[in-house]
Amino acid sequence: MTSIAQACRRVLLSADPRIKVKAARAAARDWRSGRLAARFDAPMPDRPARPERPELLPPSRMPKRGRAGSERSRIALLHALAHIEFVAIDLAFDPIGRFGARFPTAFIDDWISVGADEAMHFALLERRLHALGSRYGGLPAHDGLWQAAEATAHDPLARLAVVPMVLEARGLDVSPATIGALERAGDHRSAAILARIYRDEIRHVGSGTRWFRAGCEAQGLDIVAHWQRLIRTHFRGSLKPPFNDSARDEAGLPREFYAGLAGVEFH
Repeated sequence: MTSIAQACRRVLLSADPRIKVKAARAAARDWRSGRLAARFDAPMPDRPARPERPELLPPSRMPKRGRAGSERSRIALLHALAHIEFVAIDLAFDPIGRFGARFPTAFIDDWISVGADEAMHFALLERRLHALGSRYGGLPAHDGLWQAAEATAHDPLARLAVVPMVLEARGLDVSPATIGALERAGDHRSAAILARIYRDEIRHVGSGTRWFRAGCEAQGLDIVAHWQRLIRTHFRGSLKPPFNDSARDEAGLPREFYAGLAGVEFH
């Protein structure tokens, strides 16, 4: 029987976006139906495979998108979001194969569900780009998300602290304004897609927070203090207000975690 680690490795080593989406969906389907063994017998790659396009640039070299009013700027926005969701597929499957042996099987259940969601989100955004006359890979993108994964590849709690509890939580902060801008521009279809993603991402941040708490409790660590310690050590950037406190609260991430670090630049 194929192992869950082998299925995760297959996802990460799929460069073509459509093949990656199919591999993610197949892994989720096979795990749920009992066709994958809970074995961790395959290493995760240091970096996932990537298609030739989009060109990956440092975040500082990315062109400014402008406002969401013009079709060109909306395409740039949707392309940036599609790239985030594409990388998020790998960010969901990598911790299963890399850290899954250290957690109960419910950890696999949660991150398989997240990975299937991210594949669906990417497919929705890619389809929307096609409807607007563009495609994924038609614009450059940045590689900052996977850099965060590389920095936390040694520690599951660091990965949970940085990826879902900082990077995905940032999406909760900015999504309502982005959805509103698309609505005002008359792009109701794109706004509906982002609204769907927003609701799912609250659950994803919640999964990260729940497993971070469980990991800290298992080791007798102070949850908030350890999270802040990991952010100071492993996160590059700043926690930028304003925060969407209601969505963060719904995800189990109250202000006591992040308020004291707001605006601090980490290197």
